[in-house]
Amino acid sequence: MITRAPVLVLNQNYQPLNICNVRRAVALLGKGKAEPIGETGEFLHSATDLIEKPVIIRLYYMVKRPLHRRKLSRREVFVRDGFRCQYCGSRARDLTIDHVVPRSRGGQHTWDNIVSACKPCNHGKAGRTPREAGMALFTAPKEPRPNPYAMFHSGRVLDEWRPFLPWVQADPLDEREDSLQGTAAAGG
Repeated sequence: MITRAPVLVLNQNYQPLNICNVRRAVALLGKGKAEPIGETGEFLHSATDLIEKPVIIRLYYMVKRPLHRRKLSRREVFVRDGFRCQYCGSRARDLTIDHVVPRSRGGQHTWDNIVSACKPCNHGKAGRTPREAGMALFTAPKEPRPNPYAMFHSGRVLDEWRPFLPWVQADPLDEREDSLQGTAAAGG
């Protein structure tokens, strides 16, 4: 359905704020709270109006958005640690979570007591501290800084949005398809 298509919402200063659906974007446009950015060439029909379908809208007023702390989860720990074991530095497919000070010895389930570990290192350390096990951490664990743009790092990013999301890399699958088409056109 066309009303569920994603629309990038920009703050008054063109800073990315959110992603909403077409229905919400048209409501903001209709209430005079936002303006459309760019042209799509696609139109929505109502009983009395013809409205161009927005892909990007910009609010007329500034919205101050609070920074939220990151939730402690396995995935966020792996992202913080770069998907590497913090004891041996390897990039293992089957990473585990390790409590630096084991919970059986009073260690807490907090950002500064949890690291990514490969299974051999985690089993080798067992219920001991890194010092007792003769292991050293590559980096000291700490809580990651809040990221207000985390919602844009996963999921689909439309090409029209890229000028407003400079940190988003081009999709490697798109580049691979472009290079394949180029070689096919060249007869290779």
